Amino acid sequence: MMASSNKTRNNFTSNNQAVCTRTNQILALILITVTFFLTRIFNQSCPNNYSSTSSISKSSSSSQDLYFVNNAWPNRGFGNQLSLKIYVYDENEIDGLKELMYGRDGKITVDSCLKGQWGTQVKIHQLLLKSRFRTLKKEDADLFFVPTYVKCVRMMGGLTDKEINSTYVKVLSQMPYFRLSGGRDHIFGDRTDKRDTSAFNTWKDIIIPGNVDDSMTSYGASLVNPLPLSKRKFLANFLGRVQGKIGRIKLVELAKNFPDKLESPELKFSGPEKLGRKEYFEHLRNAKFCLAPRGESSWTLRFYESFFVECVPVILSDQVELPFQDVVDYSQISIKWPSTHISPQLLDYLESIPDKEIDAIIARGRKIRCLYAYAPETQPCSAFVGILWELQRRVRQFHQSAETFWLHNGSIINRNFVQFHEWKPPMPLP
Repeated sequence: MMASSNKTRNNFTSNNQAVCTRTNQILALILITVTFFLTRIFNQSCPNNYSSTSSISKSSSSSQDLYFVNNAWPNRGFGNQLSLKIYVYDENEIDGLKELMYGRDGKITVDSCLKGQWGTQVKIHQLLLKSRFRTLKKEDADLFFVPTYVKCVRMMGGLTDKEINSTYVKVLSQMPYFRLSGGRDHIFGDRTDKRDTSAFNTWKDIIIPGNVDDSMTSYGASLVNPLPLSKRKFLANFLGRVQGKIGRIKLVELAKNFPDKLESPELKFSGPEKLGRKEYFEHLRNAKFCLAPRGESSWTLRFYESFFVECVPVILSDQVELPFQDVVDYSQISIKWPSTHISPQLLDYLESIPDKEIDAIIARGRKIRCLYAYAPETQPCSAFVGILWELQRRVRQFHQSAETFWLHNGSIINRNFVQFHEWKPPMPLP
């Protein structure tokens, strides 16, 4: 009986499994089909979030827009969530840091450094101090921000280049975490390049947008509003000092030969005839194309300003590096022309572009210019948010340098077998 009962039960179970398997297959196919269509509907109706509190702005969510690579900001280039901890050194924490911010006599003010093209150093510092990604614990930090305003300090006579270099050595020798990683997780302010060579290193550096005047980038009314193309007096303009640069000299000469097409006035940036902010942007908006040649470096502020007066930027700087290339397709919002061909050929080319196409380029630029405005991180699209995404891509799980060693138990030591938590300044730089 026992054997028979088992046999009957086994047969019953086997038959049920065969019927159930076919049923499950049919139900599985139905479920997959339903899930596919529901997912499509859900994706079309709901925007992607890229952080726990912010969502994609209306200007960057359309699947038909061409200004972001593959129409995806920021997912395509960065990911779908910001998860970052940044420690900001206090100005009183490290001896010498104040000199790099306010000069040897401490007379250079934050407000004076906030103005002009190097104001990004101040703005990023101020935004990080208020950021939800700031941590007060060094041991928890992914990255370390070193606040310095050296570009401003040098330009205003607060320190010489030699003094800046020696002060940096003094400051860095007091930072154990800098020595631990060889500085690979420490963030410093702007670097520039000269003599036609780029100082930018794709392995460790990021490009940040220039400091466009807040009166042009603020949400709401701007200092100067764009003009319709039909009311613009010039085909193109170049507003800036010549500085003895070949490209700029060529543009000035070109403007003299074609004054009805190219505006390049002699601008006064000091004295009683100094050009005011409003007058400057009124000049800039009066052309369809804004020419942006290199100056002391390949970097040019005029490129970013052009988006806010809505003229098409024409880059005439061969070595220029542009920010956020993971998500922005610059061929859709600007023109880059060889600096070796600054001639009537350039004006002929620009004149051949129909207004309809110019309007389309301007419209695409209008939708991404939020990335060039230093707004708080609560704004879903801003220069600061873009910088945070770029920094997150530089975060490493592990840090080492030529003067960093570790043992079987995971403890970090220096060359003299002193454990990391016992390292004392001054320390030799890695």
